[in-house]
Amino acid sequence: MATIADDKELLLQFKAPSTKEAAFTQIVRKYQEKLYWHIRRIVVDHDDANDVLQNVCIKVWKSLDNFREDSQLYTWLYRIATNESLTFLEQQKKRAGVSFSDVETGLSNKLKADRYFDPGKLEWKLQLAIQTLPEKQRLVFNLRYYDEMPYEEMSRVLETSEGALKASYHHAVKKIEEFMLNH
Repeated sequence: MATIADDKELLLQFKAPSTKEAAFTQIVRKYQEKLYWHIRRIVVDHDDANDVLQNVCIKVWKSLDNFREDSQLYTWLYRIATNESLTFLEQQKKRAGVSFSDVETGLSNKLKADRYFDPGKLEWKLQLAIQTLPEKQRLVFNLRYYDEMPYEEMSRVLETSEGALKASYHHAVKKIEEFMLNH
C-alpha cells in the first residue's frame, strides 16, 4: 500500500492538473474517518453523518484551490466539517419548524434508537450526557475529548479565544459529571 504523502506535498499535487484527482483522493482517504466521527458526534445519525461528509468533500473539492495555508489542512477541514454539520442541524430545525432544543431532543432520541444502544454501557451514557450540553459546549467537548485537539488549534477551527474554549470545556465536563452521577 502506498504511503499517504504529507499535506504540503498533497496540496502541491492538487494544484497540478495531472495529479489533482489522485491528490484529492489521498486527502479524503487520510482524513475521512476523523471527519466522519467528528460530524457523527454532532449530527448523531450515521446516514446524516455520511450525507454531511459528502457535502464536506464536495465543498473541499471546490474550495481547495483557494486554501491559503494560513492554518494546517487538518484545521481547515475540521472548520468546514463543523460548519456543514451545524448548517445541517439548522436546516433540520427549519424544515421541522422546531426550536434547537427540540432538535437536540431529537438527537438524543436518535441515539437511543441506535440498534447498538445500551444505556448500561458507559460510552452510551456519556453520549447521552454530551447530547444534553449546549451546542458550543458539545462541540468543544468533542474536539477536546475525542479528537484531543489542542485549544490553540480549536480556536482556529471554531474562531474563538482559547480562554472561552477552556471555560466551555470546563463547564461541559462539570455538566457531564453531574449527568453521569445522577442518571
